[in-house]
Amino acid sequence: MNKLTYEARQWSSIYTILVILLLIACNTTRTEEKENDQISNETNKSFISYHEDVTFLEKYTDIIQLSDPSGSGKVALSPALQGRVMTSSSSGAPGRSYGWINRGLFESGDTLEHINVFGGEERFWLGPEGGQFSIFFKNGQEFNLETWQTPRLIDLEPFEVKEATTEKVVFTKTASLTNYSGFVFELGIEREIAILSNDEIKGELGLDQLDGIKAVGYQTTNILTNMGDDDWKKETGLLSIWLLGMFNPSPETTVIVSYIAGDETALGKPVNDEYFGKVPAERLIVKEEVIYFKGDGQFRSKIGLLPTRAKNVLGSYDASSKTLTIVKYNKPDEVVDYVNSLWEIQDAPYAGDVVNSYNDGSPEPGAKPLGPFYELETSSPALALKAGEQGIHIQMTCHFEGNVEALDRITQKVLGVSIEEIATAFK
Repeated sequence: MNKLTYEARQWSSIYTILVILLLIACNTTRTEEKENDQISNETNKSFISYHEDVTFLEKYTDIIQLSDPSGSGKVALSPALQGRVMTSSSSGAPGRSYGWINRGLFESGDTLEHINVFGGEERFWLGPEGGQFSIFFKNGQEFNLETWQTPRLIDLEPFEVKEATTEKVVFTKTASLTNYSGFVFELGIEREIAILSNDEIKGELGLDQLDGIKAVGYQTTNILTNMGDDDWKKETGLLSIWLLGMFNPSPETTVIVSYIAGDETALGKPVNDEYFGKVPAERLIVKEEVIYFKGDGQFRSKIGLLPTRAKNVLGSYDASSKTLTIVKYNKPDEVVDYVNSLWEIQDAPYAGDVVNSYNDGSPEPGAKPLGPFYELETSSPALALKAGEQGIHIQMTCHFEGNVEALDRITQKVLGVSIEEIATAFK
């Protein structure tokens, strides 16, 4: 072999390697462009994508993201907002963003006086809101919007990150709160948020399959500890763990609350619908074992169920996007003491609701709504904790998108009603 031929072969080999590297680079670029185009195409649709919401949030606050084993389920958390679940997706970055985000408040950079409604699809709160044991009013104040004040602990203060992986984060906080009657609570909070696999979702809800369904689910374990020397007693007031989820409304969103049927004398009213004035009949339907409530964000109203009536699950369905949301929580058997949040000095401070749903709207003619959004809420019992004792409240939130037949299997199994019954309830 002469020198020229050898060198030619060398250059041929080098050229071949360069071509291979170039092809790899081009394929990588095409893959990245395809993913970016997919995100771009999705975000140009009628919904806000998870990618859009997370990108927006990261301009203003640190966000921790969880991902399920498939990579499709995503959950975004904010340590600065009490370990709040800001939003989630069942279809990765380009998928629908399920949580309602108050973009205007983030963009303003303002800190408001009474409450900062940043949004998020599950936030940690504490009750009671009203009454002689309220933690939202100071002693002697009248119960009105001018004196109502959300404790900074559950409004603006960050929680510390104790542990974080791609599938779970644990937040902690220690604090002190004084109620309307002057009792001081020294407390510790631990909040664990874990994303669930599809198998775990099926197991928790008793489902055989999720064929034809895109799903995301997460579970939060919320622990409240009496860190003080004094026991928490009914006579001086008790706290409850209160979880509230803010979701995007639509004209075709219906809240579904299955309830325990039976004699009203023994079990109480099926539903309390007088928080902001009685809910009109065209917005609330009470059937034998299920309640339908409009979640369109167009009329300020709220409902609640007593522990004698509520089951351990509720949900909502947006017929326009074919999106089903299920909320399940640990409801202790034969426990009836729940804090009462009505804005008045109460005759029955432990006759409160365990499940609530709120629909946003203008508080008065011409006024802007807070959102709009709608809420699904659950509460722990009133926590009579001795010094050093703990109370726990566990909640699971799942979102499903898919064909109607597949979603119907879930609603029939979990809520006891068909998709058609839900979608036509207010027709």
